Amino acid sequence: MAKGLGKGLNALFPGESMKQSESVEQLDLKLLKPNPYQPRKVFDEDGLAELTESVREHGVLQPIIVRKKGKKYEIVVGERRFRASGKAGLDTIPAVVRDMTDRQMMELAILENLQREDLSPIEEAEAYRQLMENLGLTQEQLAFRLGKSRPHIANHIRLLALPEEVRAMLSDSVLSMGHGRALLGLKHKQQIVPLAKKTVSDGLNVRQLEALVQRMNDNVPRETKEEKKDIFITEKESELRDYFGTSVTIRKSKNRGKIEIEFFTDDDLERILELLEQQQ
Repeated sequence: MAKGLGKGLNALFPGESMKQSESVEQLDLKLLKPNPYQPRKVFDEDGLAELTESVREHGVLQPIIVRKKGKKYEIVVGERRFRASGKAGLDTIPAVVRDMTDRQMMELAILENLQREDLSPIEEAEAYRQLMENLGLTQEQLAFRLGKSRPHIANHIRLLALPEEVRAMLSDSVLSMGHGRALLGLKHKQQIVPLAKKTVSDGLNVRQLEALVQRMNDNVPRETKEEKKDIFITEKESELRDYFGTSVTIRKSKNRGKIEIEFFTDDDLERILELLEQQQ
């Protein structure tokens, strides 16, 4: 993934940088509560330890953003800085108090997480899905606002169709995004979890998994797995898979052939048709 949001927070929320009328306050850590809409539930301990050392040595260099909630404050952006400050033994933290709705809090929490570099493909996919739902955006509109390609957005969101057990493997970096995309190409979806486990146990790389998926879809016995396939066809299938963000199979006989492009939903079909129209 090309890290960062291309156009940043202002691409979705113009003027979300600190306003001239706002000031920085030192707030007691005891008065702060985590963002209830924080999509990230697990924080990398090593990264948090590094940030804690930085805070201990230099203090908090960038104020967090909070909103008033009764007698306390809810963190809108900056939960890692808040956690690191507590671990560093600080009593207060610089903060900007801002009036925000629940929806704005949720959206900013998602956007802040998208700018982090240690997101798993599933976390990134969830963030895209939530932004589309909360802002009423299509994949194409979201891609434009974030400075991403539409296939990039589509490829991530498709991962959410994987069984929960396999999504967990991607979240834990046991499987890569490439593995996840290959598994989605299985025609018989009940085979996804067993094949994912086999991929891990056998240490299969993405290309090996793609070849195995193809054999399973074609119902080719293991003993015929060495059957040759034109290397040109194989390369073109890979290129088309990357372009369309879905499983593509080229079948060729002596005098004819066909190209199969898999889709899962009406939106997925529309996306593929639009990509085909762009080539005309």
